[in-house]
Amino acid sequence: MERTQPYIPVQTPLVAPEIGLGDAASVSPLIRRNVWLLTIAEMFVGTSQQMVPTLSSIIIGTLLGDATFAGLGSSITGLCRALVSYPSGALADRWGRRPVLLLFLLISLLGALAVGLAVPIGSALLFFAALTVFGLGSAGSQQQRRLSAADLFPPARRAQGLGYVLTGSIVGALLGPVLISIAQAISDWGGWDPLAVPFWLVTVLILPSFVLIWRMRPDPRDIALHLEHFYPGYRQPAAPVVAEQKAVSLGTLLRSYPQVVALVSMFVLYGNMAMLMSLTPLSMAHQGMSLPAISLTVALHVVGMYGLSAPLGQFADRFGRRSALILGLTLSTIGTVLAALSTDYVQIVLGLFLIGVGWCCGNVATPAIIADTAPPEVRGRAMGLNLSLSALASVTTPLLGGFLLARFGPAELVIVSVAVLCPCLAVVLRLRETSPGHYAHAASF
Repeated sequence: MERTQPYIPVQTPLVAPEIGLGDAASVSPLIRRNVWLLTIAEMFVGTSQQMVPTLSSIIIGTLLGDATFAGLGSSITGLCRALVSYPSGALADRWGRRPVLLLFLLISLLGALAVGLAVPIGSALLFFAALTVFGLGSAGSQQQRRLSAADLFPPARRAQGLGYVLTGSIVGALLGPVLISIAQAISDWGGWDPLAVPFWLVTVLILPSFVLIWRMRPDPRDIALHLEHFYPGYRQPAAPVVAEQKAVSLGTLLRSYPQVVALVSMFVLYGNMAMLMSLTPLSMAHQGMSLPAISLTVALHVVGMYGLSAPLGQFADRFGRRSALILGLTLSTIGTVLAALSTDYVQIVLGLFLIGVGWCCGNVATPAIIADTAPPEVRGRAMGLNLSLSALASVTTPLLGGFLLARFGPAELVIVSVAVLCPCLAVVLRLRETSPGHYAHAASF
C-alpha cells in the first residue's frame, strides 16, 4: 500500500513573476465580480459578529446573576472556531469554498434564530446550546470568506485583496448600533425581550448572503489552482507535487517558521482581543453606560477591526507581513492599557479601537503568510488548523479575564496581556522576510 507523505510547506511564494500593486488592469472583471460578492456578503453577515461581544456578557450576567462567567459567551464562540476551522477547511479543500460557505451560513442563521428564542425563556442551558450553533455557523462562514479572498489573488496583491473583502465588515459595524436601536424600539412596542430581538433581526440580514455566495463562480479554489488564467504574466508552479499529499498537522506547521509566526501572532491577538472585547461591555454597564453607548463602542471597535483592512493589506504587501505584525502588536498593547484601566468613555472607546486595529494587522498578515507558503490543494486545512489552534486563546482568555476582573481588578488584565504580547513580538522580530511574501528560513523549525 502506498504511503501518503506529509505536506511540507514551502518557504517562498508559489509564483513567478509578480503582479504589481498598482496594476489594476491585471485584475479581471470576473475576479472583481467575485470580490464584490464576497465583500457585500461580508457587509450583511458582519452585523452578527457584534451581537455576541455586545450582548452575551449582559445576557449571561442576567441569567446567572454573577459576573464570574461573563466571558463564557466569547469563550464559546472561540471554542466553536477551534472546533470547526480545520474540518471546514478540509471540506473546502475537497468540495470547494462555495458550498461549504453556504452550509455554514445556513447553520449561522438557524443559530441566531435559536438564540432569539432561548433568551426570553430564561434558560441558561438553552442559551448556551443555541449560542454554540450560532458560533459554529459564524466561525465556519467567516473562515471560508477569508480563505476565498486569499484564493482570488497572487501573493503580491494577496494581503490587499484580503483587506478589500474584510472591509465589508465595517458596514456591519455601522449597522450594529442601528440594529440594536431598532430592536429596542421593536421590543418597547411589542413588549418583547430587548436582548432577544437583535438576534431575530440578524436572521433577516443573513438571508441576502445566500444569494450573493450562490452567484459566486467559478469556485475560489478553482481560481487559485489556475491563477494564470486571470492574471497576465503570472505562472503557476510547473509541478504542483502537493496535489496528492493530504496530511497537514501541527508538526507540519512547526517545520515552517513563517507559519509558526502566523500561529503565535493570531493566538495572542485573538486571545487579547477576546478578553477585552467580552469584558469591557460588562464593565461599562456596571458604570451605568447605556446599551446604545456600549453598542457604539463595540461598533467602533469593529470599525478598527475591519475598516482599515484595505490600506493595512496594502501596507503588508508593500512593506512586508512582518512589519504589519509588529505594528499590530504595538497598537494592541497600547489599546489594552487604555481599555482596561480607564473609566473615561472616550479613552475606553479609543482603547478598544486600537485593539481592533492591532487585530486587523494580524488578520490580513497571517492568512497572507499561510497562503504564501501553502498551495491551494491544502490551503484550507493549513489555514483551518492555524485558526483552530489560535482560537483556543479566545476560549481561555475571556474566562481568565472574568476571573481576574471579579476577584482582583482591571490591573491584572493588563499584566496578563502585556505578559503575552511582548514575547509574541520577540517571535515576530525573528522572522526573516527578505521581501514581502518571501522568507529566508529553512524548511525545519
